[in-house]
Amino acid sequence: MQTVAIVGRPNVGKSTLFNRLTGSRKAIVDDLSGVTRDRIYGEVEWNGMEFNLIDTGGYVKNTDDVFEKEIKKQVKLAINEAHAIIFVLDVMTGITDLDDEVADMLRRSGKAIFLVVNKVDNYERQLLANEFYSLGFDYNFFLSSISGSGTGELLNDIIDHLKTIPAPMSEKLDLPKFTLIGRPNVGKSSLLNALLGQERTIVSDVAGTTRDSIHTHYSLYGKNCILIDTAGIRKKKNVDEDLEFYSVIRSMRAIDESDVCMVMVDATLGMEQQDLLILRQVEQKKKGLVILVNKWDLVEKETNTMKKMEEELKKKIAPFTDVPIIFISALEKTRISRIIDACLEVYENKNRKITTSKLNEAIQEAIEATQPPAHRGHLIKIKYGTQLPGQVPTFALFCNYPREIKEPYRNYLEKRLRATFNFTGVPINLFFREK
Repeated sequence: MQTVAIVGRPNVGKSTLFNRLTGSRKAIVDDLSGVTRDRIYGEVEWNGMEFNLIDTGGYVKNTDDVFEKEIKKQVKLAINEAHAIIFVLDVMTGITDLDDEVADMLRRSGKAIFLVVNKVDNYERQLLANEFYSLGFDYNFFLSSISGSGTGELLNDIIDHLKTIPAPMSEKLDLPKFTLIGRPNVGKSSLLNALLGQERTIVSDVAGTTRDSIHTHYSLYGKNCILIDTAGIRKKKNVDEDLEFYSVIRSMRAIDESDVCMVMVDATLGMEQQDLLILRQVEQKKKGLVILVNKWDLVEKETNTMKKMEEELKKKIAPFTDVPIIFISALEKTRISRIIDACLEVYENKNRKITTSKLNEAIQEAIEATQPPAHRGHLIKIKYGTQLPGQVPTFALFCNYPREIKEPYRNYLEKRLRATFNFTGVPINLFFREK
């Protein structure tokens, strides 16, 4: 999935545009300059295509403010890493010296630049916006982020440009892609070296040694796949080095590329909030999931220690608990032989197609075992189901009161389908439609 960055000086409406394009309220919107301190990440879907969108902090030159200096670095790094740039300006202030400086940076980048003149919501401002043609960019849009007018044309041109960008070489290889992902210093590079039996990557006790995503062709014991080792994803408040920004973006790209993500957890620390955020990101992007609990050799064991920790992990990751959990030691190579087999099984589960007859047989058995709750005295009848195309197994179930199927019964049906068809490690989608 390609990446687009929103840049510009403070208080021109970048976060409002981000919220408009992603359909979310993730970015904080305020009249004070510099409110967006960190990059905000989101996904945009338009005309059947998706891309990652980054909202950067406002660009401010020659400032002693430590936050604004960091914002300046973030903008430069966003320019380097993004496939395209949305350059936002304010029609009410016209072209400022800061705008000229940012424009000069963007011209030198060689990237596709989509100039957006914001807050154009009447005829008078439309006339004022004509001055921005003097900046000399090929793509110019006069719009209002608050109302959304003009954003459709912007998205159309962005999508047309992104379609011209060649896919990464790893995407062209017809092999399953398994990504190692997790917090820094959890042992990802050590595990990759152990799996390959060679020092493929630099291993260090310094968190963040791996700056780039590293693609390796695994071809051992009759198994073929692409292994992707990524830089660790830190909490945002700890992303304070220039190179850390590269690491985060490239880790997100690696998730986009992968079929199955191996999320590594430090056994000595347990499942922390950052691990859960990574898991949710994998789930939202509809990727297969295997959890690897590393450094198991450093944990003091008692009776049923492994079973107890597995139960604790599943409580934290609920409701998506049908996930392979493997307790390993990359250093001592304990149980690492199970990892590729688990990933290949999840990959098969992710691509499994169920015939309509077998699906409806399973649905009827589930209904006979537990009927859906009645709605205002009327029985809810699920007539039949069918599998839909999708990145993960997706099913449409047709019934007389689709809106009255509550979460508990939805979870019950999902659990039954998982048990019947083995969707371990894969998020599945259930849609109820009226018949």
